[in-house]
Amino acid sequence: MTTTFPPRVFSGVQPTGNLHLGNYLGAIQKFVALQHQHECLYCVVDLHAITVAQDPNELTRTIREVAAAFIAAGVDPKKNIIFNQSQVSAHAELAWILGCTARIGWLNRMTQFKEKAGKDRENASVGLYTYPVLMAADILAYRATHVPVGEDQKQHLELARDIAQKFNNDFSASISAKGYGDAFFPQPEPLIQGAAARVMSLRDGSKKMSKSDPSDQSRINLTDDADAIASKVRKAKTDPEPLPSESAGLEGRPEAANLVGIYAALAGTEQDAVLKQFGGGQFSAFKNALVDVAVAKLGPIGAEMKRLVSDPASIDAILKDGAERAHAIAAPNIAAVKDIVGFVR
Repeated sequence: MTTTFPPRVFSGVQPTGNLHLGNYLGAIQKFVALQHQHECLYCVVDLHAITVAQDPNELTRTIREVAAAFIAAGVDPKKNIIFNQSQVSAHAELAWILGCTARIGWLNRMTQFKEKAGKDRENASVGLYTYPVLMAADILAYRATHVPVGEDQKQHLELARDIAQKFNNDFSASISAKGYGDAFFPQPEPLIQGAAARVMSLRDGSKKMSKSDPSDQSRINLTDDADAIASKVRKAKTDPEPLPSESAGLEGRPEAANLVGIYAALAGTEQDAVLKQFGGGQFSAFKNALVDVAVAKLGPIGAEMKRLVSDPASIDAILKDGAERAHAIAAPNIAAVKDIVGFVR
């Protein structure tokens, strides 16, 4: 019996504070579009957050802030499932089982651990090392078929596919004998959509926009007001040349390419259309237009986020409801995994 998997999207955002334009364009904006096409689970991945040291009070605040960002951006918590990871035990439970399926050699090849651990790898947490296994569990607990990911997470998704395949192969006889078909877990597919999936720093076009950058001028925070957005855009690094009229002219001009990409993503258009409109002109006029687009798009989101986080009980109720709905999907899958593995329940 060939197993078929109904389309289901899973994605998560870490509650690490200072949500910015890169988070919005790279992930949250995509969530809004996907909710009209698929069954979606959007998770605040707080278990992932504690792979590095966190201030408990700040973590509580940022969990709520990420949930607020989802809703403020247009994700409907009634149509979709919005929840925080730690409220659904299936994530941690499945991570252990899949950790016994994954191989150390696979994890040793994960480039993000090397980057995040730096030179002092011996002092990094075990959780940071096994982070990709937990990510696989996040996805496979719901037997999700599609995962919106950025370039920096593609390797982790490939690992999730490898883990799913190995589990299906290792337990193929049990999976078949117990009536689960020829495969229990799907091979989740990446969803990489749209322009500006990788938003760069406003101060250095070669670096990704990041909350950890010491300069607040390097990013547009989702909670920035109109004046802050305008100031940051106008001060964004550029070069002395006018904007080109074609995309080929952006080659070797990372700051120009970044700003054009941001405009295209916020305006819902293509880079070529932006360059056709502004090509040959000076950056000052283009930046004024970018300010208008950014303020129009992000201003209402920031205002709604602030309103939502001012009522934490309301956010907590949405997360609790989402966790209960997520648990209802994951619990039968975890029970089946235990059955397949041979645990007595």
